[in-house]
Amino acid sequence: MKKHLVVGGSGGIGKAIIKQLPNEDEIINISRREPEIDRKITHYGMDVLNDDLPEIEGINSIIYCPGSINLKPINSLKLEDFQNDFNINVLGAVRVIKAYHRDLKRNDGSIVMFSTVASKMGMSFHSSVAAAKSGVEGLAKSLAAELAPKVRVNVVAPTVTDTPLAEHLLRNEKSQESTKDRHPLKRYLQPNEIASMATYLVSDQAKGMTGQIIGIDAGIGSVRS
Repeated sequence: MKKHLVVGGSGGIGKAIIKQLPNEDEIINISRREPEIDRKITHYGMDVLNDDLPEIEGINSIIYCPGSINLKPINSLKLEDFQNDFNINVLGAVRVIKAYHRDLKRNDGSIVMFSTVASKMGMSFHSSVAAAKSGVEGLAKSLAAELAPKVRVNVVAPTVTDTPLAEHLLRNEKSQESTKDRHPLKRYLQPNEIASMATYLVSDQAKGMTGQIIGIDAGIGSVRS
């Protein structure tokens, strides 16, 4: 049995991860809202950027899910927008990792974070979120080197996924079809697809993987059709 710390498990990808983690494993969730889920978990309602993090021992993995989709032209973005995206995506993860990485070392643990295909590609109106998520990727690679061989650190980088965070991008049928058409596989993603990769990365089956940025992007990051 393993003990997983999920940050941001109240909706979207985080909620799908909690559903997919093995039934015998213990799950601790930190988020502002408690996940509405038919599974026993330990929940701490708090803001990881500002509140004192709880004392938790014996964890085997950290899965850090919070993110942002702040798509605006550069002349409409304020410096505060860049700071907020960086805080949510990078500094929140740093704060959690600093609090619990010693426990992960004792347990040969694993960390999973999330980026975006926009960190690999140049996409209009993505400057703030792409900058923040590129920070996540750099953080992960540095920590993978620093914490090896005891802790593995990997990143999942998806394209548009049907979550509450992306509902403004998929707000109607026209937007949905347009999003599909931009991808070689003519589809966008569902949360369970991303969750499957995250749960794999914290499993013993992925013991040979660290420092990886894994794209799940319906082909848009590498294929032209």
